[in-house]
Amino acid sequence: MSQISIATPTPTRNYAGWMLIGVSFAHLLNDAMQSIVPASFPLLRESMNLSFAQVGWVAFTLNVTASVLQPLIGYYADRRPMPSLLPIGMLFSLVGVLGFALASTLWMLLFAAALIGIGSSVLHPESSRVAHMAAGKGRGMAQSIFQVGGNTGQALAPLMVAFVLAPLGQHGFLWMIVLAMIGLVVQMVISRWYRQQLNYTGHMKKKQTESDTQTVPNKGFIIFVMGILMVLLFSKFVYIAGMTGYYSFYYVKHYQLPLPRAQVCLFVLQFAGMIGTLLGGKFADRFGRKKMIWFSIAGTAPFSILLPYASPAFALILCFLIGLILMSGFSVIIVYAQELLPSLVGTVSGLFFGFSFGMAGLGSVILGSLMDKTSVEFVIQLCAFLPLLGIFAFLLPSDARLKAAGRV
Repeated sequence: MSQISIATPTPTRNYAGWMLIGVSFAHLLNDAMQSIVPASFPLLRESMNLSFAQVGWVAFTLNVTASVLQPLIGYYADRRPMPSLLPIGMLFSLVGVLGFALASTLWMLLFAAALIGIGSSVLHPESSRVAHMAAGKGRGMAQSIFQVGGNTGQALAPLMVAFVLAPLGQHGFLWMIVLAMIGLVVQMVISRWYRQQLNYTGHMKKKQTESDTQTVPNKGFIIFVMGILMVLLFSKFVYIAGMTGYYSFYYVKHYQLPLPRAQVCLFVLQFAGMIGTLLGGKFADRFGRKKMIWFSIAGTAPFSILLPYASPAFALILCFLIGLILMSGFSVIIVYAQELLPSLVGTVSGLFFGFSFGMAGLGSVILGSLMDKTSVEFVIQLCAFLPLLGIFAFLLPSDARLKAAGRV
């Protein structure tokens, strides 16, 4: 009997660490392909004679496609997991980057952006579920490892624009197909492990679901907490959309410096975000999730407000600090919400990733239209105050209250 009980979980746990690294790497490839789109806006705007508003619509299509589909896919997968969705999602992204390489009209850009958005809408809730399965007891750190893959991909996007798209032009997107093909292979391996894991733990999952339904907090409590988290994500991702989509325009115009210098600045922002994501999970375990969530957004405000008035050299330092602090809380927010609703891991992941992308897309359209009517300087200065919304994190229930509710 003891031999059977020990042997049963071994096949899944032996490879869990590798699968966690795998989903993080797939996240890196996905977010690199997704983030290269807004990072390439200056080149696309010049080569295709687009207005700022049209550029914003490309970002809107990319992000809102993912925003609408992610919660639906997550909700469906909570009830009927489909490991095969992982490679299928990467296939959509592959066709999407091919579309960007060949696009000659705005409508072709919008269609290609929608395909990449569909790919992301599949990856985030399903890969987050795989990370949750592979986590064991270290859910916070596992989510951080998964998320840092995405941050790394986002950090690489400006460098790809500077060193691939800038010299090669729009056809440089063809090189992104290589990333998608690698991601396709990785996702096929992960989906196989995912299917095996479902077979090993299916009966335990039913028991856990029954247990969770007995201790769900009241609906008002859930809506209150989720509403605050949504406000915090709004401030975070609209600010990031302003930075990744439009800060390069501001940098080139304000400092009279070439585009590659602006892309390096965005790389510093994203690279620091990668570090912040890893540190955020660790610090949240030590100092508490609520404190980490509050610090990650409100703590960004002093530096974001200074950024539009800084010198080029000081701007690099500020971008590093902004990325380090701002991105340290996202994985913490995801785990916080998952522990509020532990039987809906995929739904929560899809909802939060989807809402984040939706806010980024809507913010891109609004900021782009506002930029056409006012100026680049005005919009960047306005965005600088968004992290002040982090003060709403004070309204979140304490970690102790969540524990008392039986959620942690």
